[in-house]
Amino acid sequence: MITVELRKLMLRPRMWVSVLLLCLLPAIVAVFLATADFPPPPGQGGAFLSAVLRNGSLYPAAALALVLPVFLPLAVAVLAGDAVAGESATGTLRYLLVRPVGRTHLLLAKLIALCAFIVLAILLVVITSLVVGVILFGTGAEAVGQPGAVTSLSGVTLSPAELALRLLGSIGYIVVSMLGFGVIALFLSTLTDSGLGAALGALAVLITSSVLQTLDAAAPIKAYLPTNYWLAWIDFFRDPVFWHSITNGLLLQAGYLVVFFGAAWANFATRDVTA
Repeated sequence: MITVELRKLMLRPRMWVSVLLLCLLPAIVAVFLATADFPPPPGQGGAFLSAVLRNGSLYPAAALALVLPVFLPLAVAVLAGDAVAGESATGTLRYLLVRPVGRTHLLLAKLIALCAFIVLAILLVVITSLVVGVILFGTGAEAVGQPGAVTSLSGVTLSPAELALRLLGSIGYIVVSMLGFGVIALFLSTLTDSGLGAALGALAVLITSSVLQTLDAAAPIKAYLPTNYWLAWIDFFRDPVFWHSITNGLLLQAGYLVVFFGAAWANFATRDVTA
């Protein structure tokens, strides 16, 4: 069943359109940065945007900062929201369950397919943005003494190997963060026959969490909001790495995974899909 879900994912045109749009946004921003008469001053603009003007090797980090707040969660919500509800709406869910496969196995396969999409999307964003960044901005070898080396947010020079490790850590953290959000959409997908409704419900959670983060009155619950630690991956690019927010973010997303996947399983295991 896992193989079937992964094959369906790879053959779904909508998935590739989502990935293409995610890769296209950083590329468009890079072109404007490279041709603008008024680039972002140091320390201003989006995360890493001023730094990439001196070294394109850091552009994958800037690209992640661009797609994370809205566009990547949107793609995750649409895919996860359609995981069960879409099958139910088209009438294929009952046929899937006719096979000698338990509902738990099917739901787990959906979760693995969602994780595969998140990993694939982020990796392609990183790879394409690295190519675009190096082409448009160079590697900054003349500034730091070696091709591919960059200056961390703490002012310390990072070698290409150190940059790659920190970028991998960032990718892993963002994958976990998006999976914690995606499982909310997966849970909503087990409550309805409308994939769009489940996706909109997940986006409502995203918007509500983002708004509450800006309110002082919501301070007691900010640490538990799903979006609270999403940007903690930036701490991988400090020297030394700031682990406090990263650790808290991983624990929070693990909690969302356990709670909402458990809720999705409890609902899906007792749901009547034969009517």
